[in-house]
Amino acid sequence: MEEKVINIKTISELHRLYEHSAPKHPLVSVVDLMSVRHDALDPNVGYQMDFYLVACKRFKGAIRYGRSQYDFEEGSVMFTAPGQVLVAGPEVEMEEGWALFFHPDLINSSALGRMIHQYSFFLYDINEALHVSEEEKAILYDCVSKIERECTSRIDKHTQHLIVSNIELLLSYCERFYDRQFLTREKVSNDIVQQFELLLNDYFTREVQQQDGLPDVKYFSSRLNLSAKYLADLLHKFTGKSTQEHIHLRLVREAKNLLWSTNRSISEISYDLGFEHASHFSRLFKTKTGLTPGEFRNNKQEPDGIG
Repeated sequence: MEEKVINIKTISELHRLYEHSAPKHPLVSVVDLMSVRHDALDPNVGYQMDFYLVACKRFKGAIRYGRSQYDFEEGSVMFTAPGQVLVAGPEVEMEEGWALFFHPDLINSSALGRMIHQYSFFLYDINEALHVSEEEKAILYDCVSKIERECTSRIDKHTQHLIVSNIELLLSYCERFYDRQFLTREKVSNDIVQQFELLLNDYFTREVQQQDGLPDVKYFSSRLNLSAKYLADLLHKFTGKSTQEHIHLRLVREAKNLLWSTNRSISEISYDLGFEHASHFSRLFKTKTGLTPGEFRNNKQEPDGIG
């Protein structure tokens, strides 16, 4: 049976759902999660919001994202972007926390609106939440308190700028704390890097590309039970390269081996590697090595100086 999804378009609709009074500001709201009547939410319904959410909370129980359930420790921060769907099951009990909701219209004409896509944690899965210390939690709450104060004060010409500036400051701190989390969980992160490399190696060793085509980011992230964005950020943090760059470098390495060790045509090699068109293969190869596949094959006297 397909899950019912309710679309929440405005902050006012959200307040009605939470059985709260009308918001003080139409585009942004800070909610004390302890004041939310969660028994008013249907556990069989997904709630799709047309705005951003940043929430710091501690659950007693679990929250479901997609088909999976995740437990939260004290001081976990989650992020969702407009259009994502959340489901709170009947076993969820909120113990403490706050939530910041802000509509894209609030930031559209600001620098934050132009750069918010750079905060990739809005596309992380809930199981990739940010875990913060008491000190970090206090820093975030200070930002949120200032936003709430502006929302509840008399609106003047400075209000929107101050709200948006504090949201940007909040997100910048979250970005810093995620960097810390990647580093403090170095063993876990290194294990993920190694698992990714094994999967990449296995893909070409088993010649999966000849049947399924070129591997994409989703192929690896799904097998590692990670969001594509989280995997990309983790790989970049520890290797300096994105998921796509790793895939391309492995493709070029396989191509070099085939160009050197076989007499197969460039079209045949491009097909062996999973490319639909030889021109796409040649373009990628030249981008990464500075030579066309044919030039590389003819340059056998200098194998170490290429790519």
